[in-house]
Amino acid sequence: MLILLGSGITLCVILLLSSVDFWMSYQAQGRIHKEVESAPARDIALILGTSKYIGRTLNPYYTYRIDAAIELYKQQKVRGFLLSGDNAHRSYNEPWTMKRDLLRAGIPEELIFLDYAGFRTLDSIVRAKQIFNLNDFTIVTQTFHCDRALFIANYYKADAICLGVPSPKPRSWFNVRVREVFARIKAMLDVYIMNTQPKFLGPQEPILDMLPKYEYGPIMPRFVPKPVAESE
Repeated sequence: MLILLGSGITLCVILLLSSVDFWMSYQAQGRIHKEVESAPARDIALILGTSKYIGRTLNPYYTYRIDAAIELYKQQKVRGFLLSGDNAHRSYNEPWTMKRDLLRAGIPEELIFLDYAGFRTLDSIVRAKQIFNLNDFTIVTQTFHCDRALFIANYYKADAICLGVPSPKPRSWFNVRVREVFARIKAMLDVYIMNTQPKFLGPQEPILDMLPKYEYGPIMPRFVPKPVAESE
């Protein structure tokens, strides 16, 4: 009897996890783009942070995101960037690390904005909406992560799309998927049950108002401002 009861509970849990996983993927349909060329133009790309290195090895999750951000700029799909990530201590600063790499790629500093309080996906999305006054923006992260990010954005009525970048082939894809399924359950609990808020909010910083009014140049421009007409 106990064996049957345990089996029934296990089956119910598996069905629940599978249902949430499927639904979260379903609700993101039509809003995930896997190629820069197919992504609609938006003013701001929100780059979700991750560590640049794992030990002494370059983290491919990070590299794919930064390369995609640079390509968005090259193809004139965005006007600026919000780099959101963890700033745990002086030697670990995800937003500043991303900024450094974008600057090296030739992206002007005045087009780059930093969010040092993007500790979780929820924090990054909610702060983009409530602190940086963004309503429609492009999220840049791994494709499997897009579903959860868009779910949070949709709940907070942000008209976001996601540029889904590739994932490295892990030693155990099953472990990655299991972690993501539980992260999706946590996201649902956060927004529907626990009303979880970002760790930090603070005063608003409407970054769209801070973007310079420049013209795009060829391929990798540094934005040349329009000449100011002399008063007669």
